[in-house]
Amino acid sequence: MRRASTTFVSNNGFRNAPFSSSSSSSLTSTHWINVDGRTILTTVTSDPRVIDDWFGGVMSKTYRRGLVVGLDCEWKPNFIRGQSENKVSILQLCVGAKCLIVQLLYLNCSQSLTRFLMHPAIVFVGVGIQGDVDKLRRDYGIEVGPQRFDLGELASSTMTRFDLRNMGLKILAREVLGLEISKPRSITLSNWSVAGLTERQIEYACVDAYVSFAIGMRLLTRHV
Repeated sequence: MRRASTTFVSNNGFRNAPFSSSSSSSLTSTHWINVDGRTILTTVTSDPRVIDDWFGGVMSKTYRRGLVVGLDCEWKPNFIRGQSENKVSILQLCVGAKCLIVQLLYLNCSQSLTRFLMHPAIVFVGVGIQGDVDKLRRDYGIEVGPQRFDLGELASSTMTRFDLRNMGLKILAREVLGLEISKPRSITLSNWSVAGLTERQIEYACVDAYVSFAIGMRLLTRHV
């Protein structure tokens, strides 16, 4: 069993050093996060132009059997009973060694995001992905294409392990990848709505998206 070790480095090696994008109303930062020996280039942004460039880079490659994308969402938790749920704060997308964290609360509009999420050749994978898809629709009117797999259900059918059907990412990472990941409750329940995410939040969000992608790739390879 491997334990995932993570190393976090921000722009140009400086920690906590976000740089302003060309838009005065948004902030973009890049980070190199090492997950289980693989360096994930992680972009945190609410700038539509940065999002356009990221999607352009990902889609420029040729994928004969479609593109697999790890998908996850985070939002600020509510601790007062009876209050309505907060809107999705961030949308995480991961393809290979590239992760995009979109701060939806601060994003005005992105046509490329809409096109990417609805692209017929893209397969989205995630834990409880239908819940995230439904929430994106309710909160922002954002639709996600029909090619999507819940990782618990996929693991259950592919591995003939019915006990995995409703399992979370931590257990699926262990059972599918042989990888131990950390999901601190203090980060899970942190304030995801802030404009300046902490290093630990960015690392957590990246790990979730990357591990979702890695599990999806492993299972879909067996599935076909």
